[in-house]
Amino acid sequence: MTLFWSSWLSLFSFACWLFIAGVLFFVIKYKPTLKDDGTTGHTYDGIQEYDKPLPKWWVVIFVGSLIWGVAYCIFFPSMFPKSWGGLATVKVDGETVPWTSKNELNSDLESNNQVFTESFEKDILVNADAAGAVGTLDELDKLQTTLRRSDNPPADLQAQIDAKVAELDPYVAKLSQNPNALKVGSRLFLQNCAVCHGSNAKGAPGYPNLTDNDWLYGGEPKNILTTLHNGRVGGMAAWRDQLGEDGVRAVAEYVLSLSGNQNDYQLDKTKVAQGERIFHEPTNCVLCHGPEGKGMITAGAPNLTDNIWLYGGDRETIRETLRYGRAGVMPEWQTKLGNERIMLLAAYVYSLSDKKAVSTPAPAAKAPAATPAANAATADSAAPTEAAASTDTAATEATAEAAAN
Repeated sequence: MTLFWSSWLSLFSFACWLFIAGVLFFVIKYKPTLKDDGTTGHTYDGIQEYDKPLPKWWVVIFVGSLIWGVAYCIFFPSMFPKSWGGLATVKVDGETVPWTSKNELNSDLESNNQVFTESFEKDILVNADAAGAVGTLDELDKLQTTLRRSDNPPADLQAQIDAKVAELDPYVAKLSQNPNALKVGSRLFLQNCAVCHGSNAKGAPGYPNLTDNDWLYGGEPKNILTTLHNGRVGGMAAWRDQLGEDGVRAVAEYVLSLSGNQNDYQLDKTKVAQGERIFHEPTNCVLCHGPEGKGMITAGAPNLTDNIWLYGGDRETIRETLRYGRAGVMPEWQTKLGNERIMLLAAYVYSLSDKKAVSTPAPAAKAPAATPAANAATADSAAPTEAAASTDTAATEATAEAAAN
């Protein structure tokens, strides 16, 4: 709010308070001239007017309202809020801060989260034989608090946080076998992730299927935890300008020859050979997808030799991916859900995945963090990864209720 409107509203409110207080004072102090019969001499439709005092309950409420108005202005930032923050305070993140609607919301969320955390530790971790995670969670929370509060955090602080997240791996595996943990995790998934991955977690075009054994960044609990904590950004560059339309068609034909749905097409062998040469040029597709096209987990590059496709594996869709590229973002959930809920969500996602035939992609050449490979996104590279969506207070209440059961 600008200084003008802040001043105008503050002064107008104060003027109204003075006017109402003045009217009350005038009514109480004013004593009209009375006749011998105790009336004022005024008659209205046969009704004589007496001078009787106001009911005490009415006066008490009126005066109480005026006092409450003054007290409100003292305790809360209602008058000139940029200059006067009020006396009221709340606790946020362990610190006493001035009252604002935002700070009050954060304080209430922290209180609710404390109830959930206690239930999570006592009723879920203990029953899942994962009580050892409590110490790791405490250390992780301290590191995250330091990162959040520090203007210049230590250079290795994020690495320490990532290491603590990885330490939760065995406990997530145990939670994935616990019915109570999966019950809470399923609610978290439905309320936060289902909007992108579907209520059955089988995904949709552009959103990965979480029930198979194909993972862009790895399907172990530590990989899922990292994805949920930090998010992912996938990038498949557009190659139309660099390769030309003929090059795009040739590489698409070669990718089609590698894939699990190649038998559905009559391949052009000349284009396949041409595309293979382009694919294996050091700065092209082989950089991320490897010489065999099996992808690379460290770069989020997909395996092109199976029949699992994020955007579609037909010839024209592969060509479109190569021409225009793909881009996908998986948001981070650490600040929205917190460490405990992420553990439960990771356990649920891990329980859904097909762990019977997990294959590890062959190592590939060194790749940069981005994935500008020739056909990374023809499979599922530039995708939002293991979980996505939005969170709200309802999710917190539902998970706390579930944890208590």
